[in-house]
Amino acid sequence: MLSVLRVHLPSEIPVVGCEITPYVLLRRPDGSVSTDDVPESAPFNGYCIRYKWYRDQSDQKVSVCSVHPTEQATLQCIVCVKEKVPIAKSYHCSPKCFTDAWQHHRSLHEQAKRTIKENGIEEEEAFGRFNNSGSGSHNAGLSGATINVGSSVLNNGPVPIYSTTVAERNGEAWSEVGRSRTYTPTSDDINHVLKFECVVVYAETRIPVGNVHTILTSRVIPAPSPTPRRMIQVNGADVLGQLDVDSRSASSRTFSVLSYNILSDAYATSETYSYCPSWALSWSYRRQNLLREIIGYHADILCLQEVQNEHFEEFFAPELDKHGYQALFKRRTSEVYSGNPNSVDGCATFFRRDRFSQVKKYEVEFNKAAQSLTDQGIAAGQQKAALTRLIKDNIALIVVLESKFGNHGADNPGKRRLLCVANTHVNVHHEYMDVKLWQVHTLLKGLEKIAISADIPMLVCGDFNTVPGSAPHSLLARGKVDPLHPDLAVDPFGILRLTNKLSHQLPLVSAYSSFARMGGVAPGVEQQRRRMDPATNEPLFTNCTRDFVGTVDYIFYTADSLMVESLLELLDEESLRKDTAIPSPQWSSDHIALLAQFRCKHRTRR
Repeated sequence: MLSVLRVHLPSEIPVVGCEITPYVLLRRPDGSVSTDDVPESAPFNGYCIRYKWYRDQSDQKVSVCSVHPTEQATLQCIVCVKEKVPIAKSYHCSPKCFTDAWQHHRSLHEQAKRTIKENGIEEEEAFGRFNNSGSGSHNAGLSGATINVGSSVLNNGPVPIYSTTVAERNGEAWSEVGRSRTYTPTSDDINHVLKFECVVVYAETRIPVGNVHTILTSRVIPAPSPTPRRMIQVNGADVLGQLDVDSRSASSRTFSVLSYNILSDAYATSETYSYCPSWALSWSYRRQNLLREIIGYHADILCLQEVQNEHFEEFFAPELDKHGYQALFKRRTSEVYSGNPNSVDGCATFFRRDRFSQVKKYEVEFNKAAQSLTDQGIAAGQQKAALTRLIKDNIALIVVLESKFGNHGADNPGKRRLLCVANTHVNVHHEYMDVKLWQVHTLLKGLEKIAISADIPMLVCGDFNTVPGSAPHSLLARGKVDPLHPDLAVDPFGILRLTNKLSHQLPLVSAYSSFARMGGVAPGVEQQRRRMDPATNEPLFTNCTRDFVGTVDYIFYTADSLMVESLLELLDEESLRKDTAIPSPQWSSDHIALLAQFRCKHRTRR
């Protein structure tokens, strides 16, 4: 007889729009164990499984943690109450939550002091009022407690906190909401607990056999989504407002390009990003949030990095196909990596089929270039060590596209309108600057050959893992590296000397440097300037984790053939820090997306 052995749910918090798939372990009549689905519509040996989902209809009113919205609050900062910080921001689920969030939380007190007029309520009055409104035994244990952060006490003194009331469930009221193994929460489920029920039934009579297995989820929460980012016109000084790239892309000679490191699921671990709730790190949540964000930008060309092989095939390619994108993918080589081959990430490039067609694709494997370099230029006794240093499994995906829109000029009505787009992720540790610089140089020399043969506009996009002012950035932005640059000091095998001259002839310019060159004082322009580094003309950051804040992502373009029309606004570090750093429930990568709209220039062949 078919029987259910065990049922459990994924550890992730249920989020609106994200599918829930319970794990159901079955024993078949032959004694074997399986997780295969056996719905009522497809009986097995006369048995099937009935699945049901229920929504808790009880009206539970509880305080919610301001940092972890899936957790009930147990602590409240009374200083927030005194300073009239919005009450929802004063709640925390545990003392650790409070101390971890203190850096940002303290700024709420300071901001409230500056912006809200004092109402004269004394500290003692606030404490007395809220201590009296608590829930008896809960307050007795925690009211007036002190939490220390590092070596100092919060706010330069004791911060009284008290326990919030936790409502008890008095009876249960459930309504059926689904009859399949999987369930996708809707807005009606927000703040409600869901119950999953499964039982083996006879296929003919539908009479249950054995025990009914049930399991409860946590409260369903709304799906946090990234705040819409505006496009800022740089060929002028006007703010274009909420993204509406579809209408602007209809212009005969403009197109938009997105570059975004989406954070591979293999790297999105709780150990690395302990500040991000586990449900917000889960791939089932992040993939939907990333997809919503990417689609919302309406870019004509997408250059994504850290896309896992199976995620490209099973999710991004089919989902973006629905929105009119053709997909290309190059997986990183795996000479170093020894894990699941499906988890190997790579670079994915998508383009709108109604705007471009593919002419040619080039796949660059730096491992192969490393083998060739060591065979030809490294002494026999050092070849193995040099090759070990150079092999990092990195790749680049280059595609030549032909546009289907507009002419470059009336005097060239029959000329093919080509565009070369390079997408790469130079995933090399900072201690291997010689390897990083060699990879960037190798990519640029290959692009240089394509540019000379075809004389076409070029875009170089990706995560280069190198900050502004570094040698790789100088090579990209200035076309050369100062021989005295400190990054050239480490070159144990003479790799850089073998590249002849560290330079290239492509007229590359960083798209986001346009913000630094903007004129005008229109609203939004000065704000963007404040988010730029005046010393390098690059954004202050594109990567924002708890341990690192800096710029490593770029969109470079050939300035003799393209001009920047508008750029996606940069984000404010303080706003991202409200959840300590990214990734967060709102932003599902530790990088921010870059998006530039370009216009083709008319030019004569060089």
